[in-house]
Amino acid sequence: MFDRTSAVSGRPTGTLRAVLWDMDGTLLESENLWDIGVRELSLHLGGPMSEETRQATIGASSYNALITVFAALDLDPHPDALADAKHWLYTRMGKLFEAGLPWRPGAQQALRTVRAAELGSALVTNTDRELCEFALDTLGREHFDHSVCGDEVPEGKPDPAPYLRAAHLLGVDPVDCLAVEDSPTGAAAAEAAGCTVLVIPSITTVPESPRRIFRTTLEGLTAPDLFALHRQEVA
Repeated sequence: MFDRTSAVSGRPTGTLRAVLWDMDGTLLESENLWDIGVRELSLHLGGPMSEETRQATIGASSYNALITVFAALDLDPHPDALADAKHWLYTRMGKLFEAGLPWRPGAQQALRTVRAAELGSALVTNTDRELCEFALDTLGREHFDHSVCGDEVPEGKPDPAPYLRAAHLLGVDPVDCLAVEDSPTGAAAAEAAGCTVLVIPSITTVPESPRRIFRTTLEGLTAPDLFALHRQEVA
């Protein structure tokens, strides 16, 4: 796990300096594609996936999601078996991603708004780099100063490591960041890192918390909104 004091180079200012974006379910309507992939993986491994198991995989790192699937099917999570399952899943997901990644409502304009406001911007996802590269072709690499993937940190979300890494790369303190998330796992990670969390729920319910602000959509989000949402939490 990253140490918060050593991972951040910029001192907190109390002012919004950067926006940290989750990807699946937040910017892209890709959770529906993951739903296809993980359910097909479960069948491939031996049986259908329950709704409880599916909910537990939403927003999880690839390792944690695979462990959840293996446990639900009472399979031995041997490293070789997990590696084979991950290869199968990522091969399938690569084909689904290549077929087209739909945007979440308002996401494209929200990215442009952050750029126009001259705020730092980073993509922070539990998805591994190989699939993230497909997504960046849709998202537009110009919208991000950095991207942090699940296989590039010691622990994925809900651990704060991905968000601490993103803040470090941007040279800002997490308290000066607004993280945009859609899942309980991601919200927990951003909150643990010290970020203000803007939650835009997609296919799962996110519990309320003092550091979490909820909005139904990214549509109509303006630069003054971003600063006001951040101030609302840090005030």
